[in-house]
Amino acid sequence: MPETIELTLEGSSTSVAIGTTGFELFQDKKVVAQRVNGELKDLAHALSAGDRVEVVLIDSPDGLNILRHSTAHVLAQAVQKINPDARLGIGPPITDGFYYDFDVAEPFTPESLKALEKEMDRIIRSGQRFVRRVVSDAEAANELAIEPNKLELISLKSSENLAEGAAEVGSGELTIYDNLDPSSGEVVWKDLCRGPHLPNTRMIGNGYSLTRLAAAYWRGNEANKQLQRIYGTAWPSKEELKAHLERLEEAAKRDHRRLGAELDLFSFPEEIGSGLPVFHPKGGIIRKVMEDYSRAQHEKAGYEFVYSPHITKSNLFETSGHLAWYAEGMFPPMKLDEEVDADGVVRKVGQDYYLKPMNCPFHILIYKSQARSYRDLPLRMFEFGSVYRYEKSGVVHGLTRVRGMTQDDAHLFVTQEDMESELTSVLNFVLDLLRDYGLTDFYLELSTRDPENEKFVGSDAIWEAATATLEKVATDSGLQLVPDPGGAAFYGPKISVQARDAIGRTWQMSTIQLDFNLPERFDIEYAASDGTKKRPVMIHRALFGSIERFFGVLTEHYAGHFPPWLAPVQVIGIPVADEFAAYLSEIISQLKDKGVRATIDLSDDRMQKKIRNHTKDKVPFQLIAGGDDRDAGSVSFRYRDGTQVNGVSVAEAIEKIVAAIANKEQV
Repeated sequence: MPETIELTLEGSSTSVAIGTTGFELFQDKKVVAQRVNGELKDLAHALSAGDRVEVVLIDSPDGLNILRHSTAHVLAQAVQKINPDARLGIGPPITDGFYYDFDVAEPFTPESLKALEKEMDRIIRSGQRFVRRVVSDAEAANELAIEPNKLELISLKSSENLAEGAAEVGSGELTIYDNLDPSSGEVVWKDLCRGPHLPNTRMIGNGYSLTRLAAAYWRGNEANKQLQRIYGTAWPSKEELKAHLERLEEAAKRDHRRLGAELDLFSFPEEIGSGLPVFHPKGGIIRKVMEDYSRAQHEKAGYEFVYSPHITKSNLFETSGHLAWYAEGMFPPMKLDEEVDADGVVRKVGQDYYLKPMNCPFHILIYKSQARSYRDLPLRMFEFGSVYRYEKSGVVHGLTRVRGMTQDDAHLFVTQEDMESELTSVLNFVLDLLRDYGLTDFYLELSTRDPENEKFVGSDAIWEAATATLEKVATDSGLQLVPDPGGAAFYGPKISVQARDAIGRTWQMSTIQLDFNLPERFDIEYAASDGTKKRPVMIHRALFGSIERFFGVLTEHYAGHFPPWLAPVQVIGIPVADEFAAYLSEIISQLKDKGVRATIDLSDDRMQKKIRNHTKDKVPFQLIAGGDDRDAGSVSFRYRDGTQVNGVSVAEAIEKIVAAIANKEQV
């Protein structure tokens, strides 16, 4: 037998001894795992002939997930060390961190986190080794007999109902990770887990922190027991942790929920219900300006405006497939139109009506309302359409995750020949409009079909054609293209525009979805130039996603300092004393005549308090006037950052303000 085997390491062929593991292959201390034939493996995994091996560094996306998952295990171990009666839920890595759910008699407190971090530090310093062990279902159930949630996950192995539990069990074999004392080899703690993990706890270092507490339903289901969730974050170094916490602090300052209340923009009255916002007058102004500008640009681009009702009979969503594939995201039906006589006999059977979760079936019916020719295409329909989606209470979040929203929804019907050019035009239109609102840093994500998921409808050939076209359009844009396998809607692949905000966070913005399936389901067609009947291609496009979400994103992007063209109050006049109010009122009137949202503060407050109040309200321009200004026909300009320019002529001041608004400048 040969004493060596051949494998491919980082693209190059190499010979290694039989039984070689990642520990022997990689000496760099930043290496935390290996990818073998496309699958993440612990460094302890022994390699086989023909394996393709890639390094996983701790600061790579996979490496960070492994670091955070291992830190979650240490948290769970610390919780059970302090409270042996605590029962385990799940503890997956998430964006920028991790969490672990626990079933405990008494909720955790902020003081609990301090004690837990102290115990975690002890475990980390001890250098316990993470060791993977394959077990049968029966063995796992026996070893974890006191953990009811783990037993439930074992019983659901390979099920589609795992949800968040997929981090611990999945298809194939079950594994338990033992934490071994480095000196004695004794099992100190263990957890059901798919892995992989760091080689040992010492590699976690001091770049972690427990950040907050929350309540969470087991496996995300409101019908299940509520558990206590501890969130944390972990980074390769303390410096990176500090930078992350500073970003979180800045994000908290920009939280649109806080700014919405402080600036009197919107609220969520309990009397209305969770996830259902109302916009106050100032927020209404911003929203109206956003919508009006969008309407004007759509009109220039050849879109036609349509309107549709908020509810429909169930058969529309049966035809579209939404009831079969999306029912859990819809509000329950309303039984209407039933007629019952005096004896209680049903004379007319009622029908189920649904609040609409999407606008597309309505636009298809508008298309079907008359015969269409190739000369009518492309047909571009646009609607600010209100839709309703039943989001679970645990995921509702301010304006960015609501139950009632208004989508800037467009549906384009095109010939197959024009599909690529129309997609290119749509993508350019979307990017240009987002830039006008102040978002300029983009990349694209291509969401494709999961061939293992039966929810996706349509033939392989249709999906391949749609995906290839979208990929070409995205690539031709010159923007970075990131794959999102399995992320498509059930009826077609999509491009989503991902935008980075002022502090570097990524938000999914516009989506452009190619759809060959709904035209087939609704049997829509057009007369081609040769007289034959052909099926149009349908493009779904939401530019903002929803008005509410986009409003929240812009609020955080600008930290409430909206550029003048969007600001609810663009100019505030502040007289130095009452005697100068008439002079300043005349200037404000001139601004109003030019369409500027301007007003004057005639309150009894002292001038300095007025300046503080309107600075706090983030008004872009404060015009201050006293005796010297009145005599010279000038004003003083004061900006939001506290800088002030004195002696600006009235004509120049008006010109400067009007130009800043027209040019969508930030000041």
